Amino acid sequence: MDVLEGIKKNTFVVVGRVGIDFSPEPAGMAIEDATSMMVGMGGSSANIAAGLVKFGSSAALVTRVSDDAIGRYCVNQLAHYGVDAAHVKPIAGEFRNSLAVYETRVENHNSVIYRNGAADFQMSIEDVEAVDYTRYGALITAGTVFAAEPSRTAAFRAFDLAKAAGLPVIFDVDYRPYSWPSPQVAEEVLSKAGAMADIIVANDEEFGFMAGGIEMGLAKARDLAATTAAIVIYKMGHLGAITIANGTETPSGIYPVEAVKPTGAGDSFMAGFIASLAAGRPLHEAVMRGSACAAIVVAKPGCAPAMPTENQLEAFLASHPGPSVPDVI
Repeated sequence: MDVLEGIKKNTFVVVGRVGIDFSPEPAGMAIEDATSMMVGMGGSSANIAAGLVKFGSSAALVTRVSDDAIGRYCVNQLAHYGVDAAHVKPIAGEFRNSLAVYETRVENHNSVIYRNGAADFQMSIEDVEAVDYTRYGALITAGTVFAAEPSRTAAFRAFDLAKAAGLPVIFDVDYRPYSWPSPQVAEEVLSKAGAMADIIVANDEEFGFMAGGIEMGLAKARDLAATTAAIVIYKMGHLGAITIANGTETPSGIYPVEAVKPTGAGDSFMAGFIASLAAGRPLHEAVMRGSACAAIVVAKPGCAPAMPTENQLEAFLASHPGPSVPDVI
């Protein structure tokens, strides 16, 4: 299986949640003081899918939504962004869509996420087995899909089916402690998923978490690149990232901006990075374009609404003085 050849087909099946996001208006307003809110689509996987479509890729989402007006809102939003929702199914009963409320400010930032009885965790083996993986070039998912059953078992089944169909698996670790029953379970499950991925993206804390200590994170990333993964992106926040592939390590900086919030950067990075690989751009350039996409999103309100198109990314790159000098470990 050639990882890049699969990605260059530019058709992606994305496994994981779609939710609803609220953020107080105007920017800088605290949640508890808000009198009006901006509403938009959320959820890591849905954001990545929307970001890919904005770049001209094709993306289909696989998940469950609540059988109510919020679930229908999420499906309508997927249609608005051009994401295929044929495999987004409602689940009856008391299960509810996840809901996020986050502030458009960096200082004293608050983000509140409700995941109790989450509909997306009800994604089943039958749901992922209903997908024709031969229609796609690659599978993408984020770590929260593994946080609870039956979604966890279903996601691992999706990995197996994708690999059997010759698709590379792209995995954003995206560790959110509040979604998991315990850190021990998360470490075991995320490590298993990471070992199955052809491309793995995570920050220094997430790699460290999988390794059993943050000081061992880079060694964990290097080990994955040497054994199971074709490309590993080790992100270090404002210090940049290290791309490990083909026996080499390439540091990269970030595009400094006046951030208005910390949310959405990872999803936007993934969308820009993968879309750039799909367009045939060299690996380092794809990483830098992903970094630019992250910068664009943190400088605007919203997540999916803030994700750039190709033209918006080009305009940003043309006007920005350039990336920071990467930190070298």
